[in-house]
Amino acid sequence: MKKLLIFLILLSHTSFAQDSKTNIPEPKKFESSHEGTFNGAKIRYKAMAGETYLKNDDEPVASIWSTSYIKEGDDRNRPVIFVFNGGPGSASIWLHMGVFGPRVVDVDSEAREDDGAAPYKVIHNELALLDVADLVFVDPVGTGYSKVVGKGKEEDFWGLNEDAASIAKFMRMWITQNKRWQSPKYIAGESFGTTRAAAVTAALEKGGQAMALNGLILISQALDYQGSTSKHDNIASYFTYFPTMAATSWYHSKSGQGKSLEEFLDEARAFAYNEYLPALYKGNLLELSEKEKIAERINYFLGLDKDYILRSDNRILSYRFLKELLRDQGKTIGTLDSRYFAEEGDQVAEYPTLGDPSSYGIDAAYFAGLQDYFAENLKVDMEERPYLTSNSSIYGKWNWRPVPQGAGWEPSYVNVARSLGESMRRNKDLKVMVANGYYDMITPFLDAEYTFARHDIPMERVHMFYYKGGHMMYNHRPDFEKLISDIRGFLDK
Repeated sequence: MKKLLIFLILLSHTSFAQDSKTNIPEPKKFESSHEGTFNGAKIRYKAMAGETYLKNDDEPVASIWSTSYIKEGDDRNRPVIFVFNGGPGSASIWLHMGVFGPRVVDVDSEAREDDGAAPYKVIHNELALLDVADLVFVDPVGTGYSKVVGKGKEEDFWGLNEDAASIAKFMRMWITQNKRWQSPKYIAGESFGTTRAAAVTAALEKGGQAMALNGLILISQALDYQGSTSKHDNIASYFTYFPTMAATSWYHSKSGQGKSLEEFLDEARAFAYNEYLPALYKGNLLELSEKEKIAERINYFLGLDKDYILRSDNRILSYRFLKELLRDQGKTIGTLDSRYFAEEGDQVAEYPTLGDPSSYGIDAAYFAGLQDYFAENLKVDMEERPYLTSNSSIYGKWNWRPVPQGAGWEPSYVNVARSLGESMRRNKDLKVMVANGYYDMITPFLDAEYTFARHDIPMERVHMFYYKGGHMMYNHRPDFEKLISDIRGFLDK
């Protein structure tokens, strides 16, 4: 009887262990074959959309959703580009359906019209890079179809270092499964995706499985958050945002008329460095006459009322600028792309009340375009599981600490710029492309210049490019074409 009881207990434990694993279904995979002409070359390729399980002790803890496009054949030396967006909390839909994928959403290039309601226009992307590289679009845990599974916990993935470790682990798995260790490897990231790119680059050097990258494509970089955080008492931000505000004012015919954008911005940069920044640091040590002079110069570049500038103590916060520039016309400027504008009901508000017109002006088209493309072209069927283009619950739970829990740390701005410089010095072939939009009121272009100028980064391997669009400059068709051309040139180097 005693032996029978022990047997039943062991059987019960075994059944429980099996049940805990069988409760996690096999990862879903969808593979299809396609053909298209890209950059004048006819390419046959396969699309692989599906889940990859990340495991701890051989048990799945997270599912990473990715969509890969691989040219048919057995070219193991062909470049591979891993692509992701930012947030944290954003899926890869924007770069996938905006510029890199074989089909892209066609929104108003001149930022004049909201995307409205369906149907939306989705077109063949004849400029896609499939003639020169394979593409892997990655959705981090909590975005797209990616999620924690089994005994996985959100806090194991929702953090600066945790996120980087999971993406690095996925990349190694993908490279191993597809036998691509000899392929040149690149990362393309946007916004926080550039923060992630630098952190992943460092993570790939560790863990006894060193993977050296050939290059990073940083679209709307965010390596040092001090220059992209418009807050009072953060003096750097008044300086870094200033030329972008000047560009926006020029675009909306409030200043700089009769001059080219580039000529006007050269003036704005010179003022920002040589007059504005010293005045900001002097603060109330400035004589009243000096403050008046600075206010007049700000008026010249930004087109704001001089009295408003003086009441602001010569310090213009970005969200106030979005409301103030076209207040006389009852319009609010876009944040992701300051070419956009909207009419809001609250005409005296200090900040935008409807949200960002350059975001809600395109998001429905992107989401519908991706959903239709997945279903009709890639034959993806996730059984009504929602695809999250963004997940707002992630940001509030995100662990920004660059050090382990329990280690001393005085909070500061997120900064991975110096880490990137160190990675570049350890890897002589790592080069960096930085794409900057003149009308980007999230990550201003002067912040990119300021960041790369002061973090011990080998500048001979950094290539800066500028576009007359916003954070997602590829929504502006001329910049879409220029960005792809610049990336091709970067890959060729």
